[in-house]
Amino acid sequence: MTAAGPAVRLTGATRRFGDRTAVDAVDLTIHQGERVALLGPSGAGKSTLLALLNASLRPTSGTVEVLGADLATLTGPALRVVQRRVGTIGQRLDLVDQVRVLHNVNAGRLGRWSTGRSLLALALPRPDPVVVSALEAVGLGWAVHERTERLSGGERQRVAIARLLVQDPELVLADEPVSSLDPSRASEVLGLLRAATPDGTLVVSLHQPELARRHCTRAIGLQQGRVVLDRPADELDDALLAELYALT
Repeated sequence: MTAAGPAVRLTGATRRFGDRTAVDAVDLTIHQGERVALLGPSGAGKSTLLALLNASLRPTSGTVEVLGADLATLTGPALRVVQRRVGTIGQRLDLVDQVRVLHNVNAGRLGRWSTGRSLLALALPRPDPVVVSALEAVGLGWAVHERTERLSGGERQRVAIARLLVQDPELVLADEPVSSLDPSRASEVLGLLRAATPDGTLVVSLHQPELARRHCTRAIGLQQGRVVLDRPADELDDALLAELYALT
């Protein structure tokens, strides 16, 4: 199912936590197929913006439209339909360490499965071609039956990306997925994220501008919850970045 119109449209989107404004009256449109890097200093609002896009947070005011739907108007099954079309990788990866890799990858399909089928898959784990193919694509074909807690940090990130491949989302949101990796591994992980969304849209928060230039088509800079920079990623230069990350 392909959304009509932009992948994301925010109009006056604001999110407050008490007297602190994390996202401040943001107007933003992201078109289908764009690979967008969110840049800016810590506390600029990047994680909050991503949380608004996957509906784990609701805006205090303004509207957030994702894949053609106004998230604030959706509840229950209607909201889950949209969320199934959005894949998210958080900073903690949201994996269950005590179960096999197979179970974590299959989690990408739980939104499309009945409760009965989900329970059966947990009780009788059988790797099917879809799961095996996803793990092979991220270099973990050998790990189908491994317990997730036995994997290295980089391997666990690959499991999370395999979960996305199985989910086959139209929009992928990644919150600092490479913050703890060396430059070579970080570039590799971003390449895998691009492979997970060959025809979809990727929005990823980063602290490494060189990775934004290499892997993204557009860069959006945030300061104090506001969009202060929006241009093609290959136009990022030292002067723009110095201004974006300047202490205020």
